[in-house]
Amino acid sequence: MDESGQVTGPVEGLPGIIMAGFDLGQVGYTLEEFFLEGTATSFEPAGPVAADGRWQVTPSGRAPFVTRLVVCRPSDPGAFTGTVVLEWLNVSAGFDAPAHWMLTHRHVVRAGWAWVGVSAQRVGVEGGGGLFESAAEPGDGSPPAMLPALKVGDPARYGGLHYPGDAFCFDIFTQAVRAVRLGGVLGPLPVECLLASGQSQSAIHLVTYVNAVAPIVPAESACDGYLIGSRSGRAAPLTGWDGRIRGGGPDGVRLRTDGDTPVLTVQTETDVTGVLAGVTARQADTGTRRWWEIAGAAHADTYLLGAAFSDSGSLPPAELARQLAPTADVFGRHFPAPVNSGPQHHYVAQAAIAHLDRWARGGPPPPRSPRLETDPGDPMRLITDDAGIARGGIRTGWVDVPVAALSGLGPDGAPAFAMILGTTRVFDEAELMRRYPGGQAEYAAAFRTATLRAVTDGFVRAEDADEMVAIAAAGYPVRSP
Repeated sequence: MDESGQVTGPVEGLPGIIMAGFDLGQVGYTLEEFFLEGTATSFEPAGPVAADGRWQVTPSGRAPFVTRLVVCRPSDPGAFTGTVVLEWLNVSAGFDAPAHWMLTHRHVVRAGWAWVGVSAQRVGVEGGGGLFESAAEPGDGSPPAMLPALKVGDPARYGGLHYPGDAFCFDIFTQAVRAVRLGGVLGPLPVECLLASGQSQSAIHLVTYVNAVAPIVPAESACDGYLIGSRSGRAAPLTGWDGRIRGGGPDGVRLRTDGDTPVLTVQTETDVTGVLAGVTARQADTGTRRWWEIAGAAHADTYLLGAAFSDSGSLPPAELARQLAPTADVFGRHFPAPVNSGPQHHYVAQAAIAHLDRWARGGPPPPRSPRLETDPGDPMRLITDDAGIARGGIRTGWVDVPVAALSGLGPDGAPAFAMILGTTRVFDEAELMRRYPGGQAEYAAAFRTATLRAVTDGFVRAEDADEMVAIAAAGYPVRSP
């Protein structure tokens, strides 16, 4: 547990990862890759594994490993402001995906932070067993593999990597933290604040990490804050992920509340009452815990699935609006309904990570989020208005000044992958005229009011407000696909 892995690199050539369709150099950033080698420890319970998250663990085994770290940092050392986001790369599709980077990279860049992605699970390195891949059947709508696992896709570069199994993932992550803190991958850049982040399956692992492993790591290997995004109601088992969202271990696993490291959890509708069923893990806010829920947002939407790759910060609003438009065709597959096309998840996630940085540095906590309204008799059912838009939760113009009913819930009977993409039901012309008889001008003014309210409430960054309004205005009226 107290060991330091050996860091080598930077490795010549570009890392095998999909992060941006634009030149990172044009925004002042450098992309590098390092290998991390060492011996990792696995853990087993030393007491009850209960829903309160207060898990006690003991070492159960040791194994050698070699994994990789992807580093994106300011090219000018003077532009670095001291914060590093260490992301547990997501492997649900069978390869390493930087989901939180895709959601929050605009803020990371403008704030002058560094980002480090960790290949923390076996699937990303060795291949086989992605969450959707393991559940796939012919024609079931699972996502196609956009990238193979590292050793499969580039054996010349990654053939020396070795991953002993996900039982060792928690200590491997700890050793990645230590490598960043000790300057192994950032060189002379001084780390003032290290924020761990994980989205979806990675978030489920971070819940286990916070509950079981973080309390026993030494100070030089500790994180200053955690951003947990789109988690389920369960936590990953200590022995490694079994590929079942609703299987294994207790349901409703909360974050332990006896630690002093801040944790901010951000949930979409999909994650609360949709397929991830995270409603069972809802917990009250405390001095070190915050739980946010976003109305009208999906686990993945047209921003995360497409626009994020080209969103360098310089795209005209009309082009962003075009890329965000509703579509039922994703990665070469056609789904039963247009997927969620509202980018509020992106903008709220940016506010979340900015709040977490300030909080972890000793500043005030993030604002308390209203919860999505659910049926008292059936907490798995959202309460919606007449248009089908969820009530409660964090509100943006996309739900309070709507041109479509955005949902985080997949269509009934949809295949597995479609269930995390939500839906968009575009309002017809009559509905738009009823809501906005003054047309685009009236709509844009109302959207600005709603956006400024979200800024005042602390759920949207002020520097994002004008862009949000411009995107909404450029996309009015929404055209049905």
